[in-house]
Amino acid sequence: MSRTPFVPAELLSKLWRAVIEFDMLQAGDRILIGLSGGKDSMFLTAALAEIQKYAPVPFDLACYTVDAMFSPAFPKAELEAFCGYYGLKHYSEKVDVNSAWQNKGNTPCFTCAYFRRAATNRTALELGFNKVALAHHHDDAVETFLMNVLTSGQLRTFLPVTPLSRTGLTVLRPLLYYREAEIIDMVRQLDLQPLRNPCPYDGHTKRQDIKEHIRELEKRSPEVYDHLAAAMRNAPNQELWPEQLSQKQLADKFHNFWRQKSN
Repeated sequence: MSRTPFVPAELLSKLWRAVIEFDMLQAGDRILIGLSGGKDSMFLTAALAEIQKYAPVPFDLACYTVDAMFSPAFPKAELEAFCGYYGLKHYSEKVDVNSAWQNKGNTPCFTCAYFRRAATNRTALELGFNKVALAHHHDDAVETFLMNVLTSGQLRTFLPVTPLSRTGLTVLRPLLYYREAEIIDMVRQLDLQPLRNPCPYDGHTKRQDIKEHIRELEKRSPEVYDHLAAAMRNAPNQELWPEQLSQKQLADKFHNFWRQKSN
């Protein structure tokens, strides 16, 4: 293993915090990194390869990339070389997202995310991995939280650790304490070379709309982002309405309420 650090220690404090706070690592874990070739997953790969050298428990790492077939020029050689530098094996698989989307009728982003996730989890199981590491960062979590509030009325976002009961896999998100701007800066410092995103919808998604909406809100109220982040946490001072009743539950309550008159 290289004596030169892949990532300097001072850039890893937030990763160690997430790993320790959320109990992400156990001895003997086999972790498959979802490597897209973008800045976030490249930094995640370098960072996990670095902490693998010093973690008090042994764990295995490898990388996996879904070729969504948006471009005929899939950078397989570049990804393999990148992983090889860290001593990691690289796996990849073609998934025809466009064909899947045309047959499903959902938004292309939903379909792409679904098939990428399904392919990654299936491959992890086939190769004997028990955990999958994804490169979602803090901005992703806040944007997802607001997007869910505005589009579905749900208080939901990415969790640091997500056990998948049907498969037995566990999904890890070790970068959730990093802001996107931090990762951009660290990628420059480490001289990582992110690959171009071949997705034809890149920059034209609902997530991009939410990202820009938060920026606009911050111009008027700079504390907006921090307040959204705070709202993602379970807290004793929450004051939310009770869970919505089903039609049957509500009908029963009406019935029982009016029955009191005759009693």
